[in-house]
Amino acid sequence: MFSRRYFFKQAGSISLGFAGLHRLFHVDSRLSERRYAPHLASDPQQILDLPEGFSYRVISRAGDPMADGFVVPARPDGMAAFPGPDGLTILVRNHEVDVTPGMGAYGENNALFSRIDRSFVYDPGTDGTPSLGGTTTLVYDTRSQSVVREFLSLAGTQRNCAGGPTPWNSWITCEETVERAGEVNAKDHGFNFEVPATVRPALFQPVPLKAMGRFNHEAIAVDPASGIVYQTEDRHDGLIYRYIPVAPGDLARGGKLQALAIVDRPSLDTRNWPEADPNAVPLRSIQTVQWVDLDDVEAPNDDLRFRGFEAGAARFARGEGMWYGGGAIYFACTNGGREKKGQIWRYTPSPSEGKAQESRNPATLELFVEPNDGSIVENADNLTVSPWGDLVVCEDGPGSQHLLRITPDGEVIRFAANTLSDSEFAGSTFSPDGSTLFVNIQVDGLTLAITGPWERYS
Repeated sequence: MFSRRYFFKQAGSISLGFAGLHRLFHVDSRLSERRYAPHLASDPQQILDLPEGFSYRVISRAGDPMADGFVVPARPDGMAAFPGPDGLTILVRNHEVDVTPGMGAYGENNALFSRIDRSFVYDPGTDGTPSLGGTTTLVYDTRSQSVVREFLSLAGTQRNCAGGPTPWNSWITCEETVERAGEVNAKDHGFNFEVPATVRPALFQPVPLKAMGRFNHEAIAVDPASGIVYQTEDRHDGLIYRYIPVAPGDLARGGKLQALAIVDRPSLDTRNWPEADPNAVPLRSIQTVQWVDLDDVEAPNDDLRFRGFEAGAARFARGEGMWYGGGAIYFACTNGGREKKGQIWRYTPSPSEGKAQESRNPATLELFVEPNDGSIVENADNLTVSPWGDLVVCEDGPGSQHLLRITPDGEVIRFAANTLSDSEFAGSTFSPDGSTLFVNIQVDGLTLAITGPWERYS
């Protein structure tokens, strides 16, 4: 089980690496001079080029049959790996699809939809066209590098983009859409849903976590010390949110939604765009944070970000990947910065996070990376942290796509190249035993398992 003890152990194991990462971005802002592009061995299958000594397996393809009689949906996106029984790894995976027939788990023309129990489908549609997003769960044995089984675990949602793991053995999947009920949809969309990590094939009741807000969700991260959930919004003018549950670990019971603001800088535009203020937030500057309460959080008019900004919340440029590590929350803003090449931020919670006394020792926000140079990082999207402290970043920019490593000693390293297509990488996450890096090539519908001499980086 993915226990709180396990979560703290993992967090502690990477804290030293993140201390090094912190030093990296304080030592040298001239990241373009520190870019390191080692030779990547050419893949004869023309899917993934990797450094010498590393290899990959395609462990899942869209359209593959699954153990429950359905097929693997298209467009795999965010995911996380959890420890299972007997040393197995449980991989919970999003699928960023909407209502397009043939893209979901029911095959061509949704022929398999008749087999599903409709009580486990969030939105079966109004005219027989169901929402086809959701999650699948893949059980993997890293010792034999083989798939044990795959199955559908959440059904009837739309555009499940990213999300994040919780300390209580579940995955929060996020809908990156605000589609309303109407001619096609039977229900409103734009919510988060919780999916337990399990090895047993099972569909879970799709309960929308409405108190977490209705907006264009992307990713979440949980601070295990407080149980507070942080959220990104994939909009050019989005906010960063936090959800304070009334009962940590039981998100469906409700809670308070807030938006991040900067002390003495109300409605700050952090994007550093030239048409706004390219120097609004200098690299490595420390901003003191406060939080703005939000109301009407189900936002039928998709105006939560506008109301939050007017109330003093800071504005961000396409908040996407988010991950907890070493006592901090790291998140990417995909087209932030003067050249709109992306930013990576570091949020350090208050020791009294979410409590009345947090203003005495407030949280801080730091702009870690703003390369303004696509040869360094081209539009960072999903990100994760390795067991030894490297930040692993998925690119989602124009042209060729790469996986990047940012190391504690200051190197930005091109670790992998997609030689199959121009599709983005998505969902990078390490197995609990540290042996395997899982990642998706989204548009091509592939999930890969990468292994090799990771010890050379630790």
